[in-house]
Amino acid sequence: MRIGAHVRSDSDPLGSADECGADALQFFLSDPQGWKKPPAHPMAEQLRDSDKTVFVHSPYVINLASTNNRIRIPSRKLVQQHAEGAARVGAVGLVVHGGHVTVGEDAGVGVDNWRKFFSRQHDEGGFAVPILIENTAGGDNAMARRFDALARLWDAVGEFDAGFCLDTCHAFAGGEDLVDVVDRAKAITGRIDLVHLNNSRDEFNSARDRHANIAGGTIDPDQLVAVCAAAGAPVVVETPAEGQAADIAFLRERLG
Repeated sequence: MRIGAHVRSDSDPLGSADECGADALQFFLSDPQGWKKPPAHPMAEQLRDSDKTVFVHSPYVINLASTNNRIRIPSRKLVQQHAEGAARVGAVGLVVHGGHVTVGEDAGVGVDNWRKFFSRQHDEGGFAVPILIENTAGGDNAMARRFDALARLWDAVGEFDAGFCLDTCHAFAGGEDLVDVVDRAKAITGRIDLVHLNNSRDEFNSARDRHANIAGGTIDPDQLVAVCAAAGAPVVVETPAEGQAADIAFLRERLG
């Protein structure tokens, strides 16, 4: 099993991965709060040639579900640009949050916006790398917080070979029981392509996305290990950087 970490991209992502003992890594290609096209990464060739498994996380501002044209249309463009950038660094997937519609709007419209985007891109030849939709922690009108909403989203996009990224902190904070979360996620999506293995600084169903290191949160570490084992997918810790090496060592010891 590949176990890695989310690392900084503005220095040496491969060096950062080596420092914490990671054999997989994830990073942003540009400002996670910005709308700019990602620049060419200075270590693209080294990343492509590396023996590490690479993932790219898309900017947080992306909201493909939005009914606001000024958000949804730039979001579509940015996903395409980041998928192309991810391919250039040898990434095996681009992580994209499920997004949301605003209070009072029909969540079904958000689902249909996802479907239209995937359908159009499918007709144009698909994405440069697989799009891994990530479950989120908050939002009453979110596309991927509650698993019943995730099921509606998958009914719309699953035929286009969408991938799935399971975040343990998000699931816990979103009110989903981790005891059987892998079985329930796979029953909906048929797959788990990546696990974001994060403890939570907050209580169950808090709707707050605040990550903690494996031994330092409100989720039992044994439960996190069980999720990894059941998922059988690459694992990336997005935990505070000062504890990532310990998190990876702990998982490697427990998982073999």
